[in-house]
Amino acid sequence: MMRRIGIIYRWLFLLGFLLGNVYEAFAQDADMARARHIYEWFVAGRGDSIHAALNKDLQEKLAPVVFNDTFRQTERTFGKLKSEGDWQRDSAAGITIHYRDLEFERYSLRFIVAFDADGRMNTIRLAPVPAVSTAKPVTYDDTKISEKDIAVGADGFKLPGTLTMPKFAAASGMRRVPCVILVHGSGPNDRDETVGPNKPFRDLAWGLAERGVAVIRYDKRTKIYGMNCVPAGRVLDYDTEAVDDALAAILQARTLPEIAADSIYVLGHSLGGMLAPRIAERSEGLAGIIVLAGLARPLEDALEEQFTYISSLTDSSANAGTQLAELKRQLVNVKKLGTDAFDDKIPLPLGQPRSYWEFANEYKPVEVAAKLKLPIFVLQGERDYQVTMEDFGLWRFGLLRCKNVFFKSYPKLNHLLQEGSGKATPFEYNRASPVPAYVMDDIASFVKGKRALP
Repeated sequence: MMRRIGIIYRWLFLLGFLLGNVYEAFAQDADMARARHIYEWFVAGRGDSIHAALNKDLQEKLAPVVFNDTFRQTERTFGKLKSEGDWQRDSAAGITIHYRDLEFERYSLRFIVAFDADGRMNTIRLAPVPAVSTAKPVTYDDTKISEKDIAVGADGFKLPGTLTMPKFAAASGMRRVPCVILVHGSGPNDRDETVGPNKPFRDLAWGLAERGVAVIRYDKRTKIYGMNCVPAGRVLDYDTEAVDDALAAILQARTLPEIAADSIYVLGHSLGGMLAPRIAERSEGLAGIIVLAGLARPLEDALEEQFTYISSLTDSSANAGTQLAELKRQLVNVKKLGTDAFDDKIPLPLGQPRSYWEFANEYKPVEVAAKLKLPIFVLQGERDYQVTMEDFGLWRFGLLRCKNVFFKSYPKLNHLLQEGSGKATPFEYNRASPVPAYVMDDIASFVKGKRALP
């Protein structure tokens, strides 16, 4: 689903990664200096100085006295300040924050500030220090797994890929093993579904292979071919973006001598999870599907929710409010597609063509899944802000009577399957954090037919 979700992901998230010119570097250095001064004022209780540094919007909402005693109140609650961490900067979703971690006697808090483009402060707050993942890094163990290059793809679009195999299968006399095909989220993803330092598809491939399951992953068509990814006579929609290539990968997997042709599964993440039922609907003989953080609601509803949440990570409302109002106007118009009320003069959201939004409006993933007879496993991170527990609830409610469907949610995981605490933010995606082993354990158990999942 990352192409709906991820499209806001690509639209907003990549902005943070593309910063890099000299002017911006200078501006960020100046903001870091401002952050240090504001922290000094915060500790000293200089509310007037902090108030003067705020942007106009916050100056109208907050009085200087708010900041006069905050630090002393914090020490009364959490104990004396014991240590101050180094200043750090993080950028994601078009937002840059400056922060340092403070260790008090009874708790650790993060002091966070952020600034508008003109240097005025739009955020000042204390937040819990995010928990560090306890998941062990997923490593490539050449005594247990092997990899080789393959190519997949439909309609003449050749996509470089990787087949990851368990070595012990051959050593134990197993001629063929079950296989999972990984289907990406939205955006021009590589075969590892790389986001920052994280590679969740690589982690899944290596982890599942160690548990006796072969994995096929490949670079997405939109990554390899860009704007030229649509075949002649077709339009850009879910099928040409993702489904057709997944179907081609299934057919190819059946021809591989290492793979058990009757034990091929599709695991879709984000956009791929939302599309897994459609892939199964169009494929004969698929053994099962795994819906990992798949959107169940209309795309336009999720986009509005995501944008509102990301904007809330700073307190400044002027610019965010203007952007949100325009996005809402576009999303409301999308709901009118196919009616006389649709206004073709209003731009479509995220720059996607009309064909894409028409397909998105017509496709109902939960309804399609309810008609399937094959085993389905729906997994969800409870900290995910892109595909939320509301979506997980819609999957559960819509498939309530289906005895072939299994569900599991993970309290510590976000959209990229990273462990943490509290509601996730895009900033977490900049921190290396592997997919935990228990996720691979559950998927491998499902694939091997052990359906009594905890």
